[in-house]
Amino acid sequence: MDGLSPELAEAVRWNDDGLVPAVVQDAVSKDVLMLAYMNRESLSKTLETGETWFWSRSRGELWNKGATSGHKQKVKAIAYDCDGDALLVQVEQIGPACHTGKYSCFHHPVVPDGEAAEREPASDRFRVLNKLESVIAQRYAERPEGTYTTYLFGKGLDKILKKVGEETAEVIIAAKNRDNGELRYETADLIFHMMVLLRERGLPLDDVLAELESRVGKPTTNKMR
Repeated sequence: MDGLSPELAEAVRWNDDGLVPAVVQDAVSKDVLMLAYMNRESLSKTLETGETWFWSRSRGELWNKGATSGHKQKVKAIAYDCDGDALLVQVEQIGPACHTGKYSCFHHPVVPDGEAAEREPASDRFRVLNKLESVIAQRYAERPEGTYTTYLFGKGLDKILKKVGEETAEVIIAAKNRDNGELRYETADLIFHMMVLLRERGLPLDDVLAELESRVGKPTTNKMR
């Protein structure tokens, strides 16, 4: 198996059936999309082709995700956990991951009693960005009719860029008007459209935050002479 090195084959702890669970995650939004199983051959083909291959326990055969639906998964990274008994596969998901047409197979939330407040702590100032990124990713995959986000993705990059430009101008006008209510509203619009743009370009918000983090404490560049 050319794609599977002896070292990797040894590092993975295959179960008695020669399988290992593979958790598939959206490389951009970080949402968990599905859980499937790989054997040595499917992992090898995944590494060779750059697309996900799994072993169907019910059919007893290899299957290439999206081969019939077109909803393929382009592999961005693969890692195994500390015990070697599970894989994490980060992918670029084309269309919905779930056979039901949902973005993720995990679309049945279970919230234990008393857990709601803990799941969304008031101190987490930026949880809404995580939620928004996930919703935008879902719209991108599922394209539900009648939603504004679907409309933007359907029109393509030029339309999204036009909206980013328009909302930037609205923010400037609001600031010049010294109207903080208007500024708050227009800034929210701009952030939303920027996040739609990031999804269209496949750029994770985490990468933008990491860029900001790398600049903290560093002197700014003075281009004035």
